[in-house]
Amino acid sequence: MFSVSQFSFEEGELVISSLLWVGSAFSLPVSQYQTFAALQKVGKEGSERPDAYAALLNCLQNPKRPLQTVLGFNVGTVLMYGFGGRHGGQIMPRVQLPAVTPKRKTWNKGRIIGQKRPLLPKQVWAIRTRLEITGNLRDVALFNVAIDSKLRGCDLVRLKVTDLVTADRVRERASVIQSKTNRPVQFELTENTRESIANWVFMPEMSGCGFMFPSRLHDRPHISTRQYGRLVRDWVTAIGLEPSGYGTHSMRRTKAAEIYRKTGNLRAVQLLLGHTKVDSTVRYLGVELEDALSISEKVDI
Repeated sequence: MFSVSQFSFEEGELVISSLLWVGSAFSLPVSQYQTFAALQKVGKEGSERPDAYAALLNCLQNPKRPLQTVLGFNVGTVLMYGFGGRHGGQIMPRVQLPAVTPKRKTWNKGRIIGQKRPLLPKQVWAIRTRLEITGNLRDVALFNVAIDSKLRGCDLVRLKVTDLVTADRVRERASVIQSKTNRPVQFELTENTRESIANWVFMPEMSGCGFMFPSRLHDRPHISTRQYGRLVRDWVTAIGLEPSGYGTHSMRRTKAAEIYRKTGNLRAVQLLLGHTKVDSTVRYLGVELEDALSISEKVDI
């Protein structure tokens, strides 16, 4: 026989586990007093699982069930879950894994993620005027084509000269196959855009180039989408905008958002963006109930 004061918290848990295991595995009679003593000691020390100990005490105090049956029933619970406590139980201890420092920096850390905002008309003209003043013909043409075509960045940088120019004349309308959907999409080229394309394409440095925006690196036929993204960032920064809120998709959304704002015609915007479903256009433009009500208020019958 032992005294309750002999056991520490950890020793009390070990005694309980041992008593339950012996009683179940070898069918040996175990004194209920010994089990009670160990349980009371652990309970007084502040166990994190008081419900488990209370349930076990209730079972042991039931005179209708033999002690061996109670011990055999509870030993499975001990093996599966442990008794809990400060160290997580003797059977299944909690293991504190060391913190792992990532080798690579998280790409979106400190960045604003989600849809990028479209440019407003005054912002479009501010960027266009700055580019024209600097005399960078390629950037002027790239910016104007990006606004008018409403193409994704991957399709914009792959535009060929023959897509926009035929017989030394810039097309008023063009059509390209989208790389994402493999579907054709048409777009118009305004007079200002056609003029900037002509100024760029007929430059001596563009002689023999197959792509509208060739790369300066010899192993790349055209500029990359990453370089295009850097150019967009420089453009919006130059007019005082926060670059994290804008991206290449801002160029794609700018004219589409303005068309929807003025007409409210989702179907037209869907065709211009090349979306297969109108639901995609609704999510893309962020159409809300307030927008629908504003359109409805303009119609008087």
